Amino acid sequence: MRFSVGPFRVLGVVLSVLLLAPATAGEAPAAPDAPPWAAPLDAAVDAAVAPAVAVRHHLHANPELSNREEQTAALVAERLRELGYEVETGVAHTGVVGLLRGGRPGPVVAVRADMDALPVTEASGLPFASTERTTFLGQEVGVAHACGHDVHVAVGLGVAAVLAERRAELPGTVKFLFQPAEEGPPPGERGGASLMIEEGVLDDPRPEAIFALHTYPELEVGKIGWVTGPTYAAVDQFVARIEGRQAHGAAPHTAVDPIVMGAQAVMALQTIRSRNLPPDAPSVVTVGIFRGGERFNIIPQSVHLEGTVRTYDPQVRADIERRMGEILDGVTRAGGGRYELDYVSNAPATINDAELARRARAPLERAVGADDVVEVPPVMGGEDFAYFSELIPGFYFRLGTTNPEHGSGGLHTPSFRADDGAVEVGIRAMAHVVWDFLATGGVAGGEVANAGPGPAAVAAEPSAMATGGAAGR
Repeated sequence: MRFSVGPFRVLGVVLSVLLLAPATAGEAPAAPDAPPWAAPLDAAVDAAVAPAVAVRHHLHANPELSNREEQTAALVAERLRELGYEVETGVAHTGVVGLLRGGRPGPVVAVRADMDALPVTEASGLPFASTERTTFLGQEVGVAHACGHDVHVAVGLGVAAVLAERRAELPGTVKFLFQPAEEGPPPGERGGASLMIEEGVLDDPRPEAIFALHTYPELEVGKIGWVTGPTYAAVDQFVARIEGRQAHGAAPHTAVDPIVMGAQAVMALQTIRSRNLPPDAPSVVTVGIFRGGERFNIIPQSVHLEGTVRTYDPQVRADIERRMGEILDGVTRAGGGRYELDYVSNAPATINDAELARRARAPLERAVGADDVVEVPPVMGGEDFAYFSELIPGFYFRLGTTNPEHGSGGLHTPSFRADDGAVEVGIRAMAHVVWDFLATGGVAGGEVANAGPGPAAVAAEPSAMATGGAAGR
């Protein structure tokens, strides 16, 4: 794909942004209890919005898949250098780290923004929609920012510009992590948050806390979704092979039928949720692939089952894996067959630190207005931000993106459509959260945990779970 690394030099793009009227724009709502740093910060936000929206348009029209974000990373690195950041590139393949040391001493905090797109053919109707195509897993596919990571990068660069403008007064250090491969690296490759951590992004200097946001089409643009405790689930994947004995379909007595054993296993796996776990322990066990057989009158030799497990609690996660093995063992023994199970634990649950979430609420309300900060339920989608928040306290909020006039499909769909107004809201919200954390003394200013929350922090009422809005995986 071909595009310029420096979109801020393209006046035509910026002018086009100014002519497009987003659903939410203008000055931040007045707050009578605003600290003295809030008004200058908001003025810096106002100046950062148009360039950030131009970046959003550019990235949206030129998306790149996981571990292939070369041009996106080059754009991010160039812009951070222009702003005076210390920049490291090539982290976890294409990741970029930007460090801003404020003019006043204070804590260190991190902000994460993911950069990768999805193999989706866009049908959003946006005038800057992607028409990119590439080869993915041997198939020609469209490429689109159907999870809103273009907005995340634009917001991240916007916040970086705001803080650089106010650098002399910044009471601490901010480390920006522009992350590749949140959606998962291609088969046979490594990447994402876990690899960034292995390569030292949380060291030298080590942040006391980390913040991130995600586009959320379930909320209108202008609104922020706030949640404490569980926000996204742990993401596990399983592959099971059930082996039988092949025979003619008219002579089933001579077969060991893997179709029957597979069907029994699928039904029995659903009893884990209903009979083996406490009723107040949210979880999902989904078999998404059941494949076997080549001809209508042949009982096959084997069947293939594949699916996902979603949990919030580490003990529930372990219990489900154990029971899956026991069920498959029992079903295949009874049927005369055998099984193989490959269970892969991917990203853990994303748990918002309770004290960090409490402290973030006031600056969020100051940024967008108290009525527009709404409590949202946890969802069973996954997010590898969890690898960061396992190690340091984290807070992850949701950014409303839907303009009611145009509507939007869900995340990971061709019709997902984030309104430009969300960029301004995201910049203002994140800038206030970060500055407030630094100005109030970081972790020392509250009772934030010294490490990621443990199992005791992950209880959630099942009635409060959402079925949509899954981020990432």
